[in-house]
Amino acid sequence: MSNPELHDLGLVEVGQQIQRKALSSVEVTQAQLARIAAHDGVLKSYVRVMADQALADARQADAEIGRGEVRGPLHGVPVAVKDLCWTAGVPTAAGMTLYQDFVPSEDGTAVRKLREAGAVILGKLQLTESAYADHHPTVVPPVNPWNAAHWSGASSSGSGVATAAGLCYGSLGTDTGGSIRFPSAANGLTGLKPTWGRVSRYGAFELAATLDHIGPMTRSAADAGAMLGAIAGADPKDPTASLAAVPDYLAGMTLGLQGLRIGVDSRWNGEGVDEATRQVMAGVLAAVRDLGGALREVVFPDPTQAIADWFPLCAVEAAVVHESTYPARKDMYGPALSGLLDLGHAQKGTDYQKIVLHRHDFSGKVRALFQDIDLLLVPAQGVASPTLERMRTFGTDADLMSAMLRYTCPFDMTGSPTITLPGGFTDAGTPIAFQFVARHFDEALLVRAGWAYQQATDWHRRHPVLRVP
Repeated sequence: MSNPELHDLGLVEVGQQIQRKALSSVEVTQAQLARIAAHDGVLKSYVRVMADQALADARQADAEIGRGEVRGPLHGVPVAVKDLCWTAGVPTAAGMTLYQDFVPSEDGTAVRKLREAGAVILGKLQLTESAYADHHPTVVPPVNPWNAAHWSGASSSGSGVATAAGLCYGSLGTDTGGSIRFPSAANGLTGLKPTWGRVSRYGAFELAATLDHIGPMTRSAADAGAMLGAIAGADPKDPTASLAAVPDYLAGMTLGLQGLRIGVDSRWNGEGVDEATRQVMAGVLAAVRDLGGALREVVFPDPTQAIADWFPLCAVEAAVVHESTYPARKDMYGPALSGLLDLGHAQKGTDYQKIVLHRHDFSGKVRALFQDIDLLLVPAQGVASPTLERMRTFGTDADLMSAMLRYTCPFDMTGSPTITLPGGFTDAGTPIAFQFVARHFDEALLVRAGWAYQQATDWHRRHPVLRVP
C-alpha cells in the first residue's frame, strides 16, 4: 500500500488493518510523521509534534497487538489533540503566549482515555487564543487545505486542518459556541459535539465552563463514534461529567434512518442562509427521504435571545477563568479575548441572572421539541465556507455574525449533542456542512444517522490535494 492511500484511510479502517497486522502501528505513525514534516510547514496545524513519544507508543501498540491484547478500535491509530488538553510533560498553551511554558504533570482525562484505548498521540494542535474567536496576534492561523483563501474555522482550527489534510486520523476539538462545528464544516469533516457532561473536562483549559464541550473531529460518523466511545464517561476528577453508562456507539450504527422522525423548520433553516447552503440542505432532505426518514415540519423555538445571551454568558464565565491574570497581565492578551473579558467584567449580577433564566426557558422549549421528533436537521452555518477576507468583518457585520452563529450557539446553550457532516461543495471547491441534533445523551442516534447518510453519499470520502512545498 502506498503512503498516499494510507493517509486517506479512515480511523476505524486503518485501525482494523493495524489490529489484524496487515499494517503496523509504527509503519502508520512513521508515514504520518513524514506527512506532517512535508506539509505542515504550510498548513500550520500543529503547535508541537511529539514524534519520539508517538513512535514509542506505536511500538508498544504493536507489541500488545502481537500478543493478542487488542484494546479497541483506536489501538495503534495515530491521532492528535487540541493544545488546550493537558499532556503530561509536554507544554500546553491553549493558544496563549501567557501559558507557553506551562507543562502539565498529568494528562487531561480525555487524553488519558485516548492513551488507555491504545491511540498514538502525534502532537498538539493549534487553536485560537483561549479557544475564543481569534488567534493570538503572534500566531499564524492554520491554513484551509481545500483553499488557502477560505476560513479554516475557529477555535479548533488546527484539529480541522490536520484531520482533513491527512496529518492525523482523528483529533480532539472543543466547542463553546461552534468550535467543533465551524472547523468541521470548513474542512469537510465529521464533528461530534457530545452532550454537555458526556466527556470529562478535567485537564482542559476552560473558555466558559457551562458551555464547553470536548468531542471528536474525524472523517466519518463511524470514526467519530469510535473516538467518542473512548473518551466519554464518568470521571471522579470532574463531578460535572455524567455518570450514565457509555454505550457502544458502533453497535447500532448500521440500523439506518427508516422510520426515524426528522424534524425540519423550513423557515428557520432558510432565513438568512446563502444559496449554496440552501442547495445542500435540499440535497440532504432528499437523501434523508430516500433513506426512509420521516420528515416532519416543526417550529424551532426562537433562538434570538439565546444567541444574544451567549456573548455575555461566555464573557462572565471566561472572566472567572482569567481572573488571576486579567487585567493584571492584559499586555499578554490579544484584542479579541481582551474584549470578551472586558465584557464579562461589565456585567451586573442582575444581568447574569436574567441570562440564566432565559437559558433555562429556551432549553426547556428545545427539550420539549424532541417529544415529537428523534432528530432535528439544520445547517451547520448560514454562510457556506466564508473567505478570510469576509471573516475579517465578523465583528462588525451583524448579518454575517447572525448567519454564522444561529445554528451553533443555541445548542451550546442547551448542551444538546450534534453531529456535523459534509454535504456538498461550493463553486470554489470548499466544503459545505449540515447538522443533525439529538436529545441529550443520544449520541448513538447521531452516529447512526451520520453513518446512514454517509453510506448513501461520498462527500466525506473526498480529500484535499496537497502540494509539496
